[in-house]
Amino acid sequence: MGAVTAMHRNDAAPAAQGAQQPRLRVEQVSLRYRTPDGGTFAALDKVSFEVPDQQFAVIVGPSGCGKSSLLYLTAGLSEPTDGDIYVGGKRVEGPGPDRGMVFQSYTLFPWLTVRENIEFGLKRRGMPASERKEIVDYYLNEVGLANFAGNYPKQLSGGMMQRVAIARALANDPQILLMDEPFGALDSQTRMQMQKLLLRVWDHSKKTVVFVTHDIDEAILLGDRVYVMGARPGRIKRILDVPIERPRSLDMVMDRQFIDMKREILGLLHDDLEEAH
Repeated sequence: MGAVTAMHRNDAAPAAQGAQQPRLRVEQVSLRYRTPDGGTFAALDKVSFEVPDQQFAVIVGPSGCGKSSLLYLTAGLSEPTDGDIYVGGKRVEGPGPDRGMVFQSYTLFPWLTVRENIEFGLKRRGMPASERKEIVDYYLNEVGLANFAGNYPKQLSGGMMQRVAIARALANDPQILLMDEPFGALDSQTRMQMQKLLLRVWDHSKKTVVFVTHDIDEAILLGDRVYVMGARPGRIKRILDVPIERPRSLDMVMDRQFIDMKREILGLLHDDLEEAH
């Protein structure tokens, strides 16, 4: 059995055994900061939600509502003031290999080649070279970079660097993939190409994904469920199931169901802005 096949099979086993347990559970999470004048700033207020296994969850909301903060808390890169976060039933108490993170900014190691960047986590875990090669080759093909394996990040476009970042995160076989506006810095044409790529890669991997975006079209195109957040302090205002079947294509943005859902999300965000004023 190949290394990639083995990883996928091992990942499927816990999901089958714990079918009733969500892959991500956020319970009454609040996040507050001290201000220079000695006061308190509330970024998140008693946020609770669940993400089932193998679901593509998308979080949208106004700027400053705490979308990215939720991802950082889930990744274990910061700690909530109150509440708890569980991934696969295990309480988050710091970073761990069960969570993969793709940031908006390019976070590749500039001194490593594309192949070396993707295999970095596998090498740290002590995986044999033959298994590393099989897994890296698989994801190089998945993201269309097999011909660029020996290139360095400075020789890649922004879209290509994000392809490497996605491949690196998936190669580590995390329980959940966290994506913080990964296409936000790309031009519109490259962004559409990356959305198409992610749809295809996700269809193959079926990883649980939590994806943050400001782009409502992107949220509906990619997501199984959209979590709409309210303005500061951040909270979950509404959870909407995307009623559009997979597989999906970019031209679905003209479908009636798509337009109706976009109108509903825009209405929720507009109402929230009016309340803030």
